[in-house]
Amino acid sequence: MEEKKRILAINFGGIGDEIFFLPTLISLKKEFPNSEITLALEPRSKSVKDLTDTIDDLMLIDVKGKNKYLELLKLIFKARYGHYNLVISSGGNKLISILLFLTGIKERCGYDTGKLSRMLLTHAMPLNKRQYACKMYHDLIRDITKYNTELPQINVDVTEKISNSVLIHPGVSKLSVQKGCIKTIPAQTWAKTIDLLVAEGKKVMLAGGPDDKECIDEILNNVRTKNFENLYGTTKSLKDLAELIASADKFLCSDSAPLHVAVALGVKTYVIFGPTDDNALIPQSDRVIAIKANDNCDLKPCLWARRQTTCKDLKCLKITASQIASTVCNN
Repeated sequence: MEEKKRILAINFGGIGDEIFFLPTLISLKKEFPNSEITLALEPRSKSVKDLTDTIDDLMLIDVKGKNKYLELLKLIFKARYGHYNLVISSGGNKLISILLFLTGIKERCGYDTGKLSRMLLTHAMPLNKRQYACKMYHDLIRDITKYNTELPQINVDVTEKISNSVLIHPGVSKLSVQKGCIKTIPAQTWAKTIDLLVAEGKKVMLAGGPDDKECIDEILNNVRTKNFENLYGTTKSLKDLAELIASADKFLCSDSAPLHVAVALGVKTYVIFGPTDDNALIPQSDRVIAIKANDNCDLKPCLWARRQTTCKDLKCLKITASQIASTVCNN
């Protein structure tokens, strides 16, 4: 029998980033079926483990907190004494190769960020950000696996589809809003979209998490029809939300974590895109449709690539409710 391999995977970011990382972990599990995979991630994203059997254990590292460097020392300490055979880390920071080297783990996979990374890593892989993020992460293990898992896969209880239904999740993370990253349309436009979809005979359901309360309240204050189901507050966990998405015929959302849950479930998904790059955030598939403004902005997509906050004009989010409703109903 093959010796059990202990793998440490490091991926810091939000829930969406962890879902993007799942195909990499799935391929590792296929290549090394007797392996134990520990995922080091930020505490805010720990609920990803509820969606998959691929992750055996979590290591919570609060790299965004006040004690960032102590947390990284904790990571190094746990890695050194965790008897791991293989470590993999995402991220294009040049210091990552040093971090992995300090873990003392024999086999180290990271991105090629220069001469130092090629010296310190056993597998320094090219970093190509101009592709779907799942593929970008999967490039980390091209040298060590023959498997190629293209899309994330998650485990939820199978539910019966609600015929002719459109589930709407309008929110984005509060953290992104606080950082000045506006990635979705105004609540008034969401309200008009609900009115139009109901008028087209769709069974509309509205959902959201704790971060979305202000947006949901404003939608409810502006929507005219009462012939839709307000499910805000009924999903208490990420897994609850995943099960609700799985029940919908179609899913309409912003560029946020629920998008990636829907992709993993194979639900027909429509996504509002403004300043971010849809080519990097959704797969090329007729199951996932980007809804974008016809603004002809030369800088788009700009968020993350050219700027860290969105501009004041937000022409890229001048998307009408009629455009959204027409896309959902006719595609």
